[in-house]
Amino acid sequence: MAIVELQKVRKAYDTKIAVDSLSFRIEQGSMFGLLGPNGSGKTSSIRMMIGMTVPDSGSVSLFDQPFDRKNLHRVGYLPEERGLYKKMKVIDQLVFLGQLHGLDVVTASKRAHAWCERMEITEAIPKKTEELSKGMQQKIQFIAALLHEPELIIMDEPFSGLDPVNASLLQDTLLDLHRQGRTILFSTHRMDQVEKLCDSICLIHRGHLVLSGPMQEIKSRYPKNRVQMVFEGDASFLNHPSVEDAKNYNGIAEIKLRDGADAQPLLAEAVSRARISRFEVMEPTLEEIFIESVGDRVDA
Repeated sequence: MAIVELQKVRKAYDTKIAVDSLSFRIEQGSMFGLLGPNGSGKTSSIRMMIGMTVPDSGSVSLFDQPFDRKNLHRVGYLPEERGLYKKMKVIDQLVFLGQLHGLDVVTASKRAHAWCERMEITEAIPKKTEELSKGMQQKIQFIAALLHEPELIIMDEPFSGLDPVNASLLQDTLLDLHRQGRTILFSTHRMDQVEKLCDSICLIHRGHLVLSGPMQEIKSRYPKNRVQMVFEGDASFLNHPSVEDAKNYNGIAEIKLRDGADAQPLLAEAVSRARISRFEVMEPTLEEIFIESVGDRVDA
């Protein structure tokens, strides 16, 4: 079942076309990544999914039926632009937001306390929002999106502004929700995160679809012509004839092989000149695939 489906959706603001004939679908229970550089149309697409704006043309389906605002109680949304009440205490704010999603006070309070403990911010419960760091505020809004136990969870740039420890905590939480069968969409320009988390992706650039489909299927279209190597010693092997391009980051080499080249002669050359502690042949990263797909049109 398609939890979300966009068909040839278009949205323009004055003379700027934010989204142009965009189509994709999100299957039930999937972890879906909506990707692209800043300004590519990710947030505009999300806003049309949840009825904040209306497409100029095309259609949006939610829970396998034409968009209906009555279904929004089944959705949890973390917006890119955070919007908490600065003067309210955290617990009062979470209970209030839970009530807006149909929870009673007792249930909202119980879930809010449980989530604050899970997200390691119990000390923030009696404080006002304005007293908290931006990272803590982000976790509060993350909790607010989940209190009513939504079937579809939409996260717009959820890792923005988080330090590595808190980003990892949020990532582990999303993976746990995914294992529970929730459908999760998150948008980001950080393609490395999507590679680790997502089953399927839609990659857009300047409002246009670039790539869409299951992650492994997309990556399988590309040859395993990348080599990642960790070494100590002479780096002259990077000039081997099989190498099209190479970058050396203090003993960590990222190498692109020429079309049809075998990695074994390169390995033999490297072993003869340096001590190799890692040598891995792999597909291009999602970021490399994106850059290759859009060429020199990538935004600076």
